[in-house]
Amino acid sequence: MAQKRNIALIGTGLMGVPMSLNLMAAGHDLTVWNRTQSRAAPVVDKGARWAESAALALAKADVLITMLSDGFAVLALLEDAEFLAQLTPGKIWLDMSSTKPEHARTLSSRLSSMGVAFMDAPVSGGTKGAQAATLAIMAGGSADTFDVLRPVFDAMGRAVHVGPVGSGQLAKLANQTIVAVTISAVAEAMLLIEQGGADPAAVRDALKGGFADSVILQQHGARMSAGDFAPGGLSKFQRKDLDNTLAEAAALGLELPSTQAVRDRFDHFIEHMGGADLDHSGLYLELKARNGMPS
Repeated sequence: MAQKRNIALIGTGLMGVPMSLNLMAAGHDLTVWNRTQSRAAPVVDKGARWAESAALALAKADVLITMLSDGFAVLALLEDAEFLAQLTPGKIWLDMSSTKPEHARTLSSRLSSMGVAFMDAPVSGGTKGAQAATLAIMAGGSADTFDVLRPVFDAMGRAVHVGPVGSGQLAKLANQTIVAVTISAVAEAMLLIEQGGADPAAVRDALKGGFADSVILQQHGARMSAGDFAPGGLSKFQRKDLDNTLAEAAALGLELPSTQAVRDRFDHFIEHMGGADLDHSGLYLELKARNGMPS
């Protein structure tokens, strides 16, 4: 196999657990840490080492992977003096969280002065992609660091080097914008189909291979019809990503009207309908409520 790496992974949530399992399956040595220890149990039970702190997880690692809720959680690690002491020259920090491009650039600048390489490499594919090791990975940073990390990326999915630091996060924001707006369109199509009397599953089958076909149509369209909104991609994180998209657009002097409209709908779903921890396909419930229909 390709070169085995000694990896520390911080953040064993919905995505971090299957990513960790795939890293171990590829032969990499793994130490994990999470604020809530019980959430790391599925990984530790399969042979990963548990560390009592983020600093101890990093101590013997040559690659650090962070998979946290946002850029503020990632940057907060730098406030821990013991953690900072373990960031020695030659190590690589691979942030696979979804953050703002400016957070990636800030972190990279700080680490560069310490002799630590950095890449921002957020992912798309949800929990299913994480479990199947088919994640789309958008990597920003130097080409040399990307090449060094290829065995790590290959264990989790398909990585593409998209540009300098911050480019990975910019690509993820573009991805999340497409995902959110498409979820909105699919929700409207599914409601139209159901209320008009057609068979939603048959219509989705009929659309396969056409211009309207997509993973979102097939997977989330089925979720909507079945009323299955168990979390894969959390609605609260979808809103966070759309907020980041709009902030980046504003900094570039751009107006994104569809993104803004869908963001506001997610905000209503989260704040007024209790949808924060439901799957982002749950925007369908907001649409039904808008139409005066029970969920």
